[in-house]
Amino acid sequence: MIPVKIKLSPGASVPGYQSDGAAGADMCALVDTPVTIEPGRFALIPTGIWIDMPFGYEAQIRPRSGLSLKHGIMLLNSPGTIDSDYRGEIKIIMANFGTEPFTVERGMRIAQMVFAKVYRASFLQTEEMETTERNEGGFGHSGI
Repeated sequence: MIPVKIKLSPGASVPGYQSDGAAGADMCALVDTPVTIEPGRFALIPTGIWIDMPFGYEAQIRPRSGLSLKHGIMLLNSPGTIDSDYRGEIKIIMANFGTEPFTVERGMRIAQMVFAKVYRASFLQTEEMETTERNEGGFGHSGI
């Protein structure tokens, strides 16, 4: 476990793990009034959560599978990255790819937050790349 400080707006919920083996902690909406997202549209939903995590980690914001399967709800910019030096409120960009309007209500579990170690790269400019079996094979090059 890593220590993560959390600040909450009044009425906000501490993210919660729904089982002992859950990788993601569910995050809840903190909307003043219900927000309806029409099919093909998106909305920025506040959570009322600010976090302070150790340097060298990130928080990844991911969709909830049940909302995706049952309602076609996805998160844009997914997974979203919360950097260790970000101190603003975490807000969720929800998109409706379903066929029916979807209403977000206060307290609804809308996303999950997963913490991961960050490894920074040391970029070394070169004119030649190592050859591999795949080499420059792109999208779908290996078939179905």
